[in-house]
Amino acid sequence: MAVIKPFRGIRPPQNIVEQVASRPYDVLNSEEAREEAKGNEKSLYHIIKPEIDFPRGIDEHDERVYAKAAENFKKFQRRGWLIQDSKENYYIYAQTMHGKVQYGLVVGAYVPDYLNGIIKKHELTRKDKEEDRMKHVRVNNANIEPVFFAYPDNVSLDTIVKKYTIKKPVYDFVAPDDGFRHTFWIINNENDINTITKEFAKIPSLYIADGHHRSAAAALVGAEKAKKNPDHTGNEEYNYFMAVCFPASQLTIIDYNRVVKDLNGLTLQEFLTAIERHFDVEEKGSQSYKPTKLHNFSLYLNGIWYSLTAKPETYDDTDPIGILDVTISSKYILDEILGIKDLRSDKRIDFVGGIRGLEELKRRVDKGEMQVALALYPVSMKQLMNIADSGNIMPPKTTWFEPKLRSGLIIHSLD
Repeated sequence: MAVIKPFRGIRPPQNIVEQVASRPYDVLNSEEAREEAKGNEKSLYHIIKPEIDFPRGIDEHDERVYAKAAENFKKFQRRGWLIQDSKENYYIYAQTMHGKVQYGLVVGAYVPDYLNGIIKKHELTRKDKEEDRMKHVRVNNANIEPVFFAYPDNVSLDTIVKKYTIKKPVYDFVAPDDGFRHTFWIINNENDINTITKEFAKIPSLYIADGHHRSAAAALVGAEKAKKNPDHTGNEEYNYFMAVCFPASQLTIIDYNRVVKDLNGLTLQEFLTAIERHFDVEEKGSQSYKPTKLHNFSLYLNGIWYSLTAKPETYDDTDPIGILDVTISSKYILDEILGIKDLRSDKRIDFVGGIRGLEELKRRVDKGEMQVALALYPVSMKQLMNIADSGNIMPPKTTWFEPKLRSGLIIHSLD
């Protein structure tokens, strides 16, 4: 069962939250961060993308860059741009995208729950990315950015969330770069805090939706600190890391699409003929076509959109991995026809989050950068949770969650 605790959040004063808040570190590059932080010394990018404080070209993994993150974090606190709450609270973080609201509880998640599988993952992590985030956690002695969890719906938790969200929020703003609304409340009533802790203790598993590398790094640093502390009791703050937990039914997974540079030496007609071995192909013309259901795909090639429907022998509805459209497309199109064996390393393929729309796929093909685009029907939360429960791992680049959590609304100290 899931163990969580409240914590003393480190947060910006209400009047400067929009100056501090930023996009997550991994959704933009150094140059984009440099541009977004231009003229704003309070931007969290100075802590999560501190290479922007150095001349262009510095390696973001340079030890001086990590040291700068810690220096800036201390400066933000010294100048009052980040202030720690006087008591332990839970928090509510709501996001509104296209009129749809999702309400997350900000909690301290338990490091041993990650290590023993109570907190479940559905993606593999890379050691180099883990180590990068571990260094960032170590130098700051804090989880600067939250991770994104899902939990099975719970009526009692919904009731508490509603009690607070009818009140005036502490933060309420629309981010200029994505147009989404970000709203924040503090849960400081001890009875409500105790109820939340007890309700989570009834939940068998939490699910990482987004932030696998941050979760791994936070948990590994916590375990590292426990091992080094001869007086370790298990109650120390480093036994917890910051997560925003959303009811699974409120979350939407957006499609994660593919673009490929060439047809692996095939002519257009040879490629389409090869596709027809495993898919029913229907030409849709020049108007964008979006997949309408599971096992239906959209293909864009030479100015024409096609509907591809996978034939029954290409998938196994009893297999949580075999049923996935990303598995079908990887096996029967990317691998068998286009010769792309490793989605993580092959330079001929790129991935486009569905938030960018089908027009981005069309644009990249039409400009000649790519030759073919493939759009997939999005994975469901039920599929994600089934895969995590079965101990399986999703293929690379399967899920895209939107909106992304805003960084800088709250930070968790490991002391």
